[in-house]
Amino acid sequence: MNIRPLHDRVIVKRFEEEERTKGGIIIPDNAKEKPQQGEIIAVGAGKVLEDGRKVAPEVKKGDRVLFGKYSGTEIKVEGVEYLMMREEDILGVVEK
Repeated sequence: MNIRPLHDRVIVKRFEEEERTKGGIIIPDNAKEKPQQGEIIAVGAGKVLEDGRKVAPEVKKGDRVLFGKYSGTEIKVEGVEYLMMREEDILGVVEK
């Protein structure tokens, strides 16, 4: 992928949603909820404050993150769907 997000934006690839419930029921595509977890694919250089200082991003490429249900803008690059969002839309980092 050749996209570099600007400022405090990040590009996230959503994790795939399970197609079966724990009980073995298959969930059709139109009934699935989009997952609210993903992996950071690319990170911008950081937020520029009004006084000109730059704040480095807290997340890094490869982090597993949680985000809101309606966060970000969906983009499609080379047939793959990604989310582009501001770092402040990320709710937390999932640590192993």
